[in-house]
Amino acid sequence: MKHIRTFLVPVIGFLFCTHTIQVQAAIALDRTRVIVEGGKKSISLAVSNENKQLPYLAQGWIENALGQKISTPLTVLPPVQRIEPGERSQVRIQTLPAINTLPQDRETLYYFNLREIPPRTDKPNALQLALQTRIKLFYRPKALITDITAPPWQEQLTLTRSGKNWQINNPTPYYITLVDGSDHPGRSSVLGFKPLMLSPFSTGEIPGKGLGNSPVLTYINDYGGRPQIRFICSGTRCTAKSVTTR
Repeated sequence: MKHIRTFLVPVIGFLFCTHTIQVQAAIALDRTRVIVEGGKKSISLAVSNENKQLPYLAQGWIENALGQKISTPLTVLPPVQRIEPGERSQVRIQTLPAINTLPQDRETLYYFNLREIPPRTDKPNALQLALQTRIKLFYRPKALITDITAPPWQEQLTLTRSGKNWQINNPTPYYITLVDGSDHPGRSSVLGFKPLMLSPFSTGEIPGKGLGNSPVLTYINDYGGRPQIRFICSGTRCTAKSVTTR
């Protein structure tokens, strides 16, 4: 009797390898995050089959901030498609009328999921891995769309000393994801720094050890880039001084 087992391996934003099994996705996305702008009916994402020998199915869907699968106010078309070996295709995220009921004074967070479904194998005792990519999707109301030449809203972040840690304040209507912290531009991350996503108009906390008197924080921008913000402190309060790109 032939035994074929298929396992689902979730991947958040990027692919990872375990200590014993190295896994490479066949179905790949052209980005690490999605921005759906208010006023637009849809946005297209490029999808490719990196496997040169086998066709794969690509299944897409959207989850809300709680990880619950939804069918409105955003939907994925087509929900399932076949992509031939080495070929490229597109998946479209389409807005529905209910999009107008979302808050218009701040961004709303969703997650876009893309699962690859491998072709059934005839090999006995085969182990098949179905990889799933999960990336952040932000709905950005029309009133919050800024010109590309405008100063980054991340410059509005402030830091306040709170014991041994820093309290970080996001006064903007945007989600801001911080992935690194150091005491000088270009230096390695301080030990113990954990990535943090700040919701609109929210505060969070980051460890103060190793950040020095002029902390440098790295965030992820709309294009997946990692600019750095340098803070200048006066007493217990720090404001953004400059932004550098990496």
